[in-house]
Amino acid sequence: MANNEAPEGAATNGNGNAQQPTLNVLAQYVKDLSFESPGAPNSLRGRDKAPGININVNVNANPMTDKQFDVNLTLNAKAAFDKEVLFNVELVYGGVFRIDGFPQEHMLPLLFIECPRLLFPFARQIIAEATRNGGFPPLMLDPIDFAQMFQQKIAEEQAASKVRVS
Repeated sequence: MANNEAPEGAATNGNGNAQQPTLNVLAQYVKDLSFESPGAPNSLRGRDKAPGININVNVNANPMTDKQFDVNLTLNAKAAFDKEVLFNVELVYGGVFRIDGFPQEHMLPLLFIECPRLLFPFARQIIAEATRNGGFPPLMLDPIDFAQMFQQKIAEEQAASKVRVS
């Protein structure tokens, strides 16, 4: 006979049986999308070298209920040639996630690594289409290492707390 009792600290389904942790995407949506090409049509002419492109990424998560979370992935991309802005695109792409059965210590990595990892391919496609529709080649963002971003954010917060304590 199999032992169906949950390990200590694990979630149960009410019968004492271990519950499998779940991460579900309930909804995905565009919260904000902006594309600007202030120098058009002059900014669309060909150039002998590629423009500089500055990309910023940010992730925010907010609880909606005890098991539902709103995660927003913000992507900003600005292309410039010399001092002329060719285009500026901003996207806030959100997802509503249901997270259940995970230990509390796994919640931040789930919200700031796994959830944006699931949202990114859709946000990347929206950015590519917006730049293509603006008359430029599609901007295909490279994959983002959300785990490294999360670790960097934690390290910065720990360094800031040490400075405040001193």
